[in-house]
Amino acid sequence: MQITEVETIIVRLPQIEAKCDGTQDALLVKIHTDNGLTGFGEVDSSPEVAKAIFDAPFSHTIASGLRQLLLGEDPRDVERLWEKMYRGTIYFGRRGAAIHALSGADIALWDLLGKATGLPCYQMLGGAYQTRLRAYASDLMPPTPDAAERRAAQMRDAGFTALKFGWGPLGKDEKTDIALVAAARRGFGDENDFMIDIGLCWDAVTAIARCRRLAEYNPYWVEEPLPPDDLVGYGRLADAGTGVRIAAGEEESTCWGFADLIERGKIDVVQADISRAGGLTESRRIAQMAHQRNLLCVPHAFSTGVLLAASAHWAASIPNGGLVEYTVAESPLATGLTGTGLLREPLRAVDGYLSLSDAPGLGIELDEEFIARYRVA
Repeated sequence: MQITEVETIIVRLPQIEAKCDGTQDALLVKIHTDNGLTGFGEVDSSPEVAKAIFDAPFSHTIASGLRQLLLGEDPRDVERLWEKMYRGTIYFGRRGAAIHALSGADIALWDLLGKATGLPCYQMLGGAYQTRLRAYASDLMPPTPDAAERRAAQMRDAGFTALKFGWGPLGKDEKTDIALVAAARRGFGDENDFMIDIGLCWDAVTAIARCRRLAEYNPYWVEEPLPPDDLVGYGRLADAGTGVRIAAGEEESTCWGFADLIERGKIDVVQADISRAGGLTESRRIAQMAHQRNLLCVPHAFSTGVLLAASAHWAASIPNGGLVEYTVAESPLATGLTGTGLLREPLRAVDGYLSLSDAPGLGIELDEEFIARYRVA
């Protein structure tokens, strides 16, 4: 079994809005083999940048495009190929966009391995602790308190018992933050879990003061209150003892990066994005590291159904998981509440839970006609 082609496809909505919404475009990865099997992956990054990392020609032994590194290889050698890709891009890679691209390839390799063996990814990753995962609805914070309360109530009525609102108007000032969070909590109910994603905009002093105020609304966690490189600030926030869990990690990649975030940043919830952190191979190592420190590990997944599928398999296979992010953004590229998206059979949360089948690999097939409508030539 050999890899015969590595194909990358950019999909994008006709109109891109100026907001932090990862459901507006994506880079899909297809790895084709000589026996007719194809593995699917996704990169949630800048699609054109990640595509260039795949398509770049060989420059020298530690500076090569991923396609050149993978052609002719046996796709079942997943971990060896991870090391080959990491080493082969180390001159311009090691973190950031190169690891993002590597992640998409790694997801596709795991999908191929599952299709070759007839096993679902969660079983190959070590077995499922659960195949019915609690999904938390994830959306941008609505623009006003009234809108936030209505949207939160809609998610509650849809059966979700966990909800996260983030970015949007959050982080501008204390009065606005408190009003939005209070309204969302009213709409979602005190009995359910509510998370807040601040969007990287506070400093440590503000974060400490604001988390103490927000504690009144019992957030399940406050996510990314500080810029990702402010590990000293994260440490100060942890040491302040606000009584609120701090979650972070979607900008981070590799075990080395997460080790620093965990040890210096002292976060409570480790949020690896499978399509950025290093794929399923590296995310498994990250989860093991978090488990050794008794930390909750929850995937970041705010994009298409391909990333949702990979994230669900990973979350099912780790002992310190149990939650999966489920975007309810109103984008045709996302699964959402309506069941749209670029999969033939979208993964849908039912009564707030996402169930995994025992189909091989990621257990998904792409809707090629749908993709053709949004494909960037």
